[in-house]
Amino acid sequence: MAFQDTRVQWLGHATFRITTPGGKEVLIDPFLEQNPSCPTELKRPQRLDLILVTHAHQDHVGDAVATAQRTGAEVVAVVEAAAWLERQGVERVVGMNKGGSYRTQGLVVTMVHADHSTGIAQPDGTLAYGGESAGYILEMENGTRIYHTGDTAVFGDMRLIGELYRPDLVMLPVGDFYTMGPREAAMALRLIGAPLAIPMHFGTFPALTGTPAELRAKTADLAGLTIIPLKPGETYP
Repeated sequence: MAFQDTRVQWLGHATFRITTPGGKEVLIDPFLEQNPSCPTELKRPQRLDLILVTHAHQDHVGDAVATAQRTGAEVVAVVEAAAWLERQGVERVVGMNKGGSYRTQGLVVTMVHADHSTGIAQPDGTLAYGGESAGYILEMENGTRIYHTGDTAVFGDMRLIGELYRPDLVMLPVGDFYTMGPREAAMALRLIGAPLAIPMHFGTFPALTGTPAELRAKTADLAGLTIIPLKPGETYP
């Protein structure tokens, strides 16, 4: 089975910790201390090798600086957000862009499109430009591929992403209002064609009303698809 050597832990919202077959620890979208869904004991990871930031909204990048400085992890982000992270004192930052792949620590990180806004919160309450939003294909040492869509609407080129990278598992938002809801996420899964899906970005705040149960109902006719509804802190497999 593709995930016998890979551990995926949901920390609430869009934040995931992945343990790779080679023992690397990868954190996607570090929203921890202010994340009401993240279990208290998981808010301050002490060992990480790689951090991936999909975009610069506070509920995705909010703990990137502190977490990178505490763990010494390498951080990957779109170039504009990467430049901002460097200015905040993060030492190991890689700024890349959509369509490109970066090989590091035995892993392959590919940045793909996401359809969403972005902006870096400033002390005066304004938002500074943080580059475009993105998703990631993360390929493990053994070839297993995970697709974290980032915050996004459904878009037709998800079919191309599915055809190009053949992800084994996709993490996608279902909460609605700020991202896809279950109806749009169901269409996204039809386009991508992955056999496993973990819903995310729901229930954290009152506006995020979509649920994994709704997604499962709207994809019940998709043969070969398994929806994995995790609770914060739970892991797959």
